[in-house]
Parts: sequence; structure tokens; C-alpha cells
Amino acid sequence: MWRSLLSLRQISQRTISTASRRQLENRVPEKQKLFQEDNGLPVYLKGGAMDGLLYRVTMGLTVVGTGYVLYELMVASMPKKQK
Repeated sequence: MWRSLLSLRQISQRTISTASRRQLENRVPEKQKLFQEDNGLPVYLKGGAMDGLLYRVTMGLTVVGTGYVLYELMVASMPKKQK
């Protein structure tokens, strides 16, 4: 039992010590420069092609959803014909 506890402790210490050695590059100044650049684009499109794609998909789903809701409201407002 003590061996398994000791090995578990060694594994956890090894994981923590190796994680602290890795340094992540600070890319915040690059992103700040990108988003503060005056290029005429709105901020929600400055991230690149994926932002444009995400924006278009979101707008498309919004338009389709609005159309569907209006259709369902119209169907619900029409009285059903009696046979």
C-alpha cells in the first residue's frame, strides 16, 4: 500500500514540476495590436476568416429561425376548416 501511495506522490510531483517548466508565449500584445488596428472592420470580424464564417452562419440561422417563427405564427392564427 505504501509503495502505491509513494508512486502516486512521485507521479503527481513529476506532473506538476514538468508543467511549471513549460512557458507559454504571451501573445496578448499581438492580439491587442490586431484588434486596435483601424482597418474599417467591425471588431467581431477582425479575427479573420473564421470570424466571418461564424458571423454569416449566425446571421443565416437567425434569418431562418425568424422566418420559421413567423410561419408558425401565421399557421397558428388561421382557423382550422371544419369538414
